[in-house]
Amino acid sequence: MKILKHLVFAVAGFGFVAASQLALAQETPTVAPAGVQLVEAKDVQALQSKGAVVVDTRRANEYADGTIKGAISVPYDPEKSAKDANFDAAQDKFDLGKFPDKAKDIVLFCNSGTCWKSYKAAVVLAKAGYKSVHWYRNGFPDWKARKLPTE
Repeated sequence: MKILKHLVFAVAGFGFVAASQLALAQETPTVAPAGVQLVEAKDVQALQSKGAVVVDTRRANEYADGTIKGAISVPYDPEKSAKDANFDAAQDKFDLGKFPDKAKDIVLFCNSGTCWKSYKAAVVLAKAGYKSVHWYRNGFPDWKARKLPTE
């Protein structure tokens, strides 16, 4: 019985370690991709006050449930590529037609560091020649926690 108990704990411990490694692998990078600036909530507010386009890259239903006040919805969906910095954007769908001005400040966000949509959208915009791309990695949960304006 004692051996069985140790075996159960060993298997459970292994499962926990494997799950935590998988969770870590799902985190977006903590630095912005090439051609993109990582920003915090205060930066988003400053950029927005200067006319930046703030873009919610989450699904339309998430946007409808609440977003940063003044943000537009341009979902990075469906997101079929790997949740990895070397993802293949050709597998995904993101409407660049919503961003005609390549010189305009653009802030992209989604649901924090485990949400890859805004990271991937930032990469796609930077590679497409947009000059002022900003990535709000902490996203909507951080914005709400700070009690900043939502709609």
